[in-house]
Amino acid sequence: MTTSGTAFEVAVHAEASLGEGPTWDPATGRLLWLDILNSRVHTYDPATGRRTLRRTDQHVGAVKPRAGGGLVLNLRDGIGLLDPDDTFRWLHREPVPGRRGNDAAVAPDGSLWAGTMRYDEAAGGGTLTRFTGGGTAETVLDDVTVSNGTGWSPDGTLMYYADTPTRRIDVFDVAADGRVANRRPLAVIEDGAGFPDGLCVDADGCVWTALWDGGAVRRYTPSGDLDRVVALPVPRVTACAFGGPDLTDLYLTTARVGLAAPHPLAGSLLVVPGAGRGVAQPAFAG
Repeated sequence: MTTSGTAFEVAVHAEASLGEGPTWDPATGRLLWLDILNSRVHTYDPATGRRTLRRTDQHVGAVKPRAGGGLVLNLRDGIGLLDPDDTFRWLHREPVPGRRGNDAAVAPDGSLWAGTMRYDEAAGGGTLTRFTGGGTAETVLDDVTVSNGTGWSPDGTLMYYADTPTRRIDVFDVAADGRVANRRPLAVIEDGAGFPDGLCVDADGCVWTALWDGGAVRRYTPSGDLDRVVALPVPRVTACAFGGPDLTDLYLTTARVGLAAPHPLAGSLLVVPGAGRGVAQPAFAG
């Protein structure tokens, strides 16, 4: 195992309350990321340094590119679509009092796997639901507390998932129709090392996970062995994703919510240049 405490750089110095959801958009050459609790969607162009900011009407847990242009949003009350002309419409609206959308990911078949959680983080109050491009919804897991990182192996035969309070990264087998089965632990975060939040999978099939209250991002091999740790000064690391034209830079979002004396970089977008090689992520088929 290798450990690094100096490998990161600051991509965007910010004070996001709950920075989350970094996603590389190859069509625009920009990184999408968001601040859930301030209802903001950010973009960052590493080639020019240009940034944009869009406010949403509700708390937004995830944002992903769509195959035909525009964005899909995992919002408080359901799944929304933003068309290329900035027109908003609901793909699936299902408001549940006290619940909001959280992390989401796009599967190899173009479906969106969107998580929810209760604001009070009540056990079993969240879900993981699969949405097709046509808006059909299928609940995959209905006893989730804080639905977080979701990702697929490079060959699409495995899916990884974290329900944060369990401290586990789980792995599922993926059938030909995209459905999952045979859930089992890939890795368990030891007591005192933080909680698994967002995750991504690299071209070697290794799983990177951000550690909430762990001040680090870790990489686990497909067999579940811990083989790399990038230590960070910010305790609440929330999610990770490969970006840049060659998908070799690992972007990390962070949070300052709940911290009595936040580190100066808490809430910023960080990057680990040359961390590895990512896998191109599909756009949502809707």
